[in-house]
Amino acid sequence: MTINKAQTGKLILVFTIVATTLNCKKTIDNSGSGSTTTTDKTYNTLWIPPVLTGTTFNLTLGSSTKQLRTGNVTATYGYNGNSFWGPTLIMNKGDNVQINVTNSLADQTTVHWHGFHIPAIMDGGPHQIISAGATWSPNFQVKNNAATFWYHPHLHLKTQEQLTKGAGGFIIVKDPMESALALPRTYGTDDIPLVLTSRRYNTDNSFDLTTTYGDYMLTNGTANAEISLPKQFVRFRILNAEVERAYNLGFSDNRTFYVISNDGGLLNAPVPVTRVKLAVGERVEILVNLGSDAVGSNLDMKAFNTGQIFGFPGAEPASSGNFGSLLNNIDFSLLHINVVAPTENPITALPAALANNVYWTNADVTNSRTITITGGQAGSAFTFDNNTYGFTTINQNIKLNSVEKWTIVNNNIFGHSFHIHDVQFKIISRSSGSVAAYESGWKDVVYIPLGESVSVIAKYDDFSSGVNPYMYHCHFSNHEDGGLMGQFLVE
Repeated sequence: MTINKAQTGKLILVFTIVATTLNCKKTIDNSGSGSTTTTDKTYNTLWIPPVLTGTTFNLTLGSSTKQLRTGNVTATYGYNGNSFWGPTLIMNKGDNVQINVTNSLADQTTVHWHGFHIPAIMDGGPHQIISAGATWSPNFQVKNNAATFWYHPHLHLKTQEQLTKGAGGFIIVKDPMESALALPRTYGTDDIPLVLTSRRYNTDNSFDLTTTYGDYMLTNGTANAEISLPKQFVRFRILNAEVERAYNLGFSDNRTFYVISNDGGLLNAPVPVTRVKLAVGERVEILVNLGSDAVGSNLDMKAFNTGQIFGFPGAEPASSGNFGSLLNNIDFSLLHINVVAPTENPITALPAALANNVYWTNADVTNSRTITITGGQAGSAFTFDNNTYGFTTINQNIKLNSVEKWTIVNNNIFGHSFHIHDVQFKIISRSSGSVAAYESGWKDVVYIPLGESVSVIAKYDDFSSGVNPYMYHCHFSNHEDGGLMGQFLVE
C-alpha cells in the first residue's frame, strides 16, 4: 500500500459503579431511573473498557445483564464477560494478528473490523457468518495508520438488534509516527475512549429493539456518566455507535478544542473548533486543554442538537413514537468532567504538526461512478440506485489499483451516514459548500445531509477477489438491515 496516498496508517470482569452527588441548579434524570432529586444530580463513574494487547486476540460474544435503571436488570450482550460492549484491542501497524471470535449466543453473528484495510474474506461482513457455538479465526496484517477503529456485528437483518444489546468494541492502532508525538496516550487517564449511544426501554427494562432513537444517553454503557480528568491536555477517542442519531459535539462553556484525527488517522495539523458533527460510525480524536481549569471545577461534554436542519438525525421535534425521543431537538450532556490534579508527566502543549498526509485529488482518478440514495417514500425501504441489497448481488466491479471517485447523491427524504469497507477515502467536495477542516483527513464514513452530494476518492489496492465482496452501506443499522447496502468486488 502506498504510504503517502492511502490509509497509512472467559474472564469475568466485575466493576463497581460509584455514584457521586453534586449540587446542580437543574436536574435532568437521563438514566430514567427516577433516582435524582430537585436539587441534586447523581452521576455514575464512566466505565473504561479493559484492554487486550499482542498479536493473538480472543473474543467471546455472549449474553449478559446490566443494572441500568431501577427495577429489573436489562438483558445485554458483551464480549469477554463484559455486561455491555467489549475490550479495547490495541495493535501495532505492521503486526500480523489473529483474532479468535467465539459465538456464545443462541443466534448467528459476524464481527466486522470497521475501517480496516484487509482481504474481503477477513472483513467480517454479512458473508463471514459465525454460527452459534462456533469460532471464527481471521488473520491479517495491520496496514492501517495509528487511529481509532472499532469492531461490531454485521449480520444482515440482525445488526440493529445485536448492536442495540451492546455488541461492539474499540480497536486502537499504534504506529511510529503517532508514537513520536507528544500526545496524551495513558489509556483511561488522559486518553479516554468514548462510545456514544442512547436507548429506549420497555416496561420490563429490556431495550426497545425496534425504535430509531433512544430516550436515555449511555456513554460507554454508563447512564449519567462522569469522569475525573487531570488538569492538562486530555485526549478523547469518540465513536458514534447510535442506531441513527448524530451529535453536534461541544463543551458546556463553549471552549475551543482541537481535532487531531479522523476515522483513518491523524490530520496534518490540529484543527481548532467549538463544535464537531459526528454521524453514526464516524470517529474523531480530540484534544481538550484542562490546564487552565481549577482543580475541583467541572464542565460537561454536550450534544448541541437543538435547532438542526431538517434531515439531521435526532432533530425531529417529536418526543415519542418511532421517530421521536426525549433527546430529540435538545441540548444534552454526554459526559460530566471533574478536574483533578495533573499527572506526573502531563502534556501541556499542543503539537503544531501531526502528520504529512498527501491526499488523492481529481488528477489521480482513474474511474468515477455515482451512487444515488433512492426509496424511502411512504415508509418504504431506502435503496441505492433502486436496488435492494442482495446477498449474491455484485453492484460494483472495481479494478485492482484503481483510484476511484465516488459521488453519493442524497436528494431523498433524510440524511444518511455512508460507509465504504476496505478503504480510507478523502472527501473532496460537498455540493453545499466547502468540506469542513475538521473532516479533512482520511475517512471511512461520511455524513450526507438531505439535498447534498458528496464526492470521495480512494485507492483500491493490495487485495482482490472475484468471489468475496466488500460492502458499502448506510451505517444507520435500521437502514442497512432494511437493505440500504451494496457490494463491490476488487478484481
